[in-house]
Amino acid sequence: MSVQERKQRERAERERLIVATARELAEQQGWDAVTTRRLAERIEYSQPVLYSHFRGKREIIGAVALEGATEMAVAMRAATSSANGPRERVTALAGAYLDFAARNPAVYDALFQLDGGLAYAQEDTPEPLKDAFAALMETLSEVAGDGVDPGLFTEVFWASLHGLATLTRTGRLLPEHAEPRIQLLVDRLAKP
Repeated sequence: MSVQERKQRERAERERLIVATARELAEQQGWDAVTTRRLAERIEYSQPVLYSHFRGKREIIGAVALEGATEMAVAMRAATSSANGPRERVTALAGAYLDFAARNPAVYDALFQLDGGLAYAQEDTPEPLKDAFAALMETLSEVAGDGVDPGLFTEVFWASLHGLATLTRTGRLLPEHAEPRIQLLVDRLAKP
C-alpha cells in the first residue's frame, strides 16, 4: 500500500469516527450537545483535525443524515421484501419507516428537521436521499391509483408518515393507536 493510499484510508476512518461519535452523542444527549469541542475531546483529535474533514456542525449533521438515509432505505426494502401483496407491502413500509424514526430520533432529526446543508427534491440531491425516496416510491407506486402520479402520491404518503412519526415522538398521539393509525392510513390512501 502506498503512502497516499494509507493516508486516504486513515482520513476515511477519521471521518467515519467523527460521524459515528456525533451520531452517538446526539442520540444520547440531543444535537445541542454535539459541538466540535466535545467531538474533538471524545475522539481524541484536535478541533483543527475535525475542521479538516467538516467545516462545522452543519456538515456533520449532513453526513449523519446521508448515513441515516441509506439505513432507512435498507430497512424499508427489507420490510417490504417479505410482505405478500401491495397493501401488505405498504403496511410493512409504514411500520418500518415509523420504527426507524422511533429508534433513531437524532438521525431522523438530521434527515428531516435540522439543516445539514443538503438539497432535497432537486437536481443536486445527494444519492442516498434520492434512494430513500425511491425506496418509498417502489412500494407506494403500486397503490397510487389510476391517473395518480406515483411521485406525488409518495410525497403525500411520506408527509403523512412524517407527521405520525413527529407527533408520536412528541407524545401528542396515543401510543395504543399506533397500529390502527397505520391501517387507517393504508386503507384510506392505498388503492387495491
